[in-house]
Amino acid sequence: MLLGCATALLGFLCFLAAGTALGPFLLWPLTRAGARDVLTAGARRLAALERARRSVFFGDRFPERYEVSGRKILRYLTLRVSTGLVCGVVVALLAFGVVLAGVLLWGMLRGSLRWPEALGQVVLGGALLFLDLQGLHALGALDARIARECFGPSEQELLRRRVHELAASRAAVVRAVDAERRRIERDLHDGIQQRVVALAMLLGRARRGRGTPEHAEALVRQAHQESQDILAELREVAWRVYPSALDSLGLEEALGGVSERCGIPVRTEFDVDGELPQPVETAAYFVVSESVNNAAKHSRATAVSVRVVRRGSVLSLQVRDDGRGGANPSGSGLSGLHGRVAALDGILRVDSPEGGPTTITAELPCA
Repeated sequence: MLLGCATALLGFLCFLAAGTALGPFLLWPLTRAGARDVLTAGARRLAALERARRSVFFGDRFPERYEVSGRKILRYLTLRVSTGLVCGVVVALLAFGVVLAGVLLWGMLRGSLRWPEALGQVVLGGALLFLDLQGLHALGALDARIARECFGPSEQELLRRRVHELAASRAAVVRAVDAERRRIERDLHDGIQQRVVALAMLLGRARRGRGTPEHAEALVRQAHQESQDILAELREVAWRVYPSALDSLGLEEALGGVSERCGIPVRTEFDVDGELPQPVETAAYFVVSESVNNAAKHSRATAVSVRVVRRGSVLSLQVRDDGRGGANPSGSGLSGLHGRVAALDGILRVDSPEGGPTTITAELPCA
């Protein structure tokens, strides 16, 4: 804080010199822009000094790529100079009080000061010391606050950013739900509906019975097999909509079902202690399920590894395949996962260079 008082004095002198030298140019409209640029450049150097002071002595960490406007820099330095000079006055009063306390103690030791007078001086000095230290504490907190607002996003910026993220995640969830509905409609129309039509045709041919009994029996057997295939595909569609095992058996068993239904070997590592919130379990299941299905269908992978680990209040997921890579993060499947994870304030990263491998990582907060 003593160094902050010195930098505040330096800033005051710089402002005084700049105001004297650039004042006429700032008043003249034709030279105002150039003079303002010169003033802002000098202010940025002083602000960099203050930022280094906060980082070295107070351990503050500010965003490296955060752009600070010139108006914001000037406003910060104006407040910093004011608070720094006031802090210097408070420190000077504290030093003056220490000197007076030494004089009082010396008078008490020599016996030139009576005890009632000394007691009154001690009470008054203690009250002034308390107020002085409170002032230093308040000025230090104010210094930290204005530094955070200048060198990092302010509370209003964070609030606007949060509102934007929530609006984007809500829109992404709506798009993901619509895409899922379209996929279910395609599965029902192109898969199950066609099989039901084929089953009806087989049963119609068997009912008409124009051929031999053996031919009719073969048609019935074929219809029976078709009905079993319809049930299996219907069960698969229902599982993709929402796996019932997730509620009855838990996330680990549901992920085991994903491994069993996959056409390539899947190695799963599950290290989760305690229960997970239901939205987190659901999001984790669909992240793993969609990633494994994409690897099996599109990446020409021969093996997939799944790692689910909980560390504190964060559930980490990693799905890695040895396929050809080139996955598009903006595709319908992965963008839907992005929206689902963002709705829970989570993070989804896709690393899929050409030639592979593809690694999909998700972090879901469990709090």
